This record gives sequence, C-alpha cells and structure tokens, in this order.
Amino acid sequence: MFEKILEILRNQLSIDVTGVTEDTSFRDDLRIDSLDLYEVVTALEDEYGIEIQPEDLDGIRTIGDVVQYLSDNGIE
Repeated sequence: MFEKILEILRNQLSIDVTGVTEDTSFRDDLRIDSLDLYEVVTALEDEYGIEIQPEDLDGIRTIGDVVQYLSDNGIE
C-alpha cells in the first residue's frame, strides 16, 4: 500500500519520492497544498474504490496517516 501511495504521488504531482517515509508530512515536507492533496485523495479513491469524507482529511497529515486510514477502512 505504501508503494502504491508513492506511485500516486509520483504520477499525480510529479513529486520525487526518494527518501519519503510514512513520517513524511504532505504540507511541511512535500509542500503539497490543499488542491494537490485533493488530487491525491481523488486518485486514492479511484485506486481503492472508496470515498474519503472531507472531514476525514483533517486527520491526514502524513503518508503514514493515509496508510492508517486505508487500513482502518479495510484496504490492504
């Protein structure tokens, strides 16, 4: 799942994901703004066939938060 998230970041935002870990912050480390995060969320929804609620985005700050969110929602 972690590798798939990195692939989405690479493809959607053309980000160099070298050195990205689960502790990497979208905003502080990757400099992803809310519009970019929306693109990533949309790609995740398409990839995994889920719908991420807007209120759930408040708790997603790092790559690890995405992994945990997906895991908590039955995605492996």
